[in-house]
Amino acid sequence: MLSAEALARIDREIAKYPPDQKQSAIMSALRIAQEEKGWLSEDTIRFVAEYLNMPPIAAYEVATFYNMYNTRPVGRHKLTVCTNLPCQLTQRHDIGAYLQKKLGIGWGETTEDGRFTLLQGECMGSCDGAPLMLVNNHRMCSHLTPEAVDKLLSELE
Repeated sequence: MLSAEALARIDREIAKYPPDQKQSAIMSALRIAQEEKGWLSEDTIRFVAEYLNMPPIAAYEVATFYNMYNTRPVGRHKLTVCTNLPCQLTQRHDIGAYLQKKLGIGWGETTEDGRFTLLQGECMGSCDGAPLMLVNNHRMCSHLTPEAVDKLLSELE
């Protein structure tokens, strides 16, 4: 189900924990599986759970609790815009509305070409940089303006 390379990476994560606590590597294992597959299907989650000797429902609970895991296909670039109150109170720019118009999609949707998925996000702990967005769970973009968004989108294409 996963490549030998992905399994080797998961094994390195497992080695960080006592032998009887393999399941402690669940978050890293799901991240590695998602990097390889693009998203976490029920089959992939089940495979990871079995690899870690844990009940599939326990792995599924982790995968559905955290928004960094995709339990359905997403675009090549996942754009998660903070829509919590502090970001909204900046009243600088409504980046969510701008992205919806620019990309022609709504929240939770993916562009027809599969490049972008637009999601609402909870507080990202960087209110001083509002408005902000997380790209592919790894890159934080702050102090966004329509011009900065346009530049970012062109870089991602």
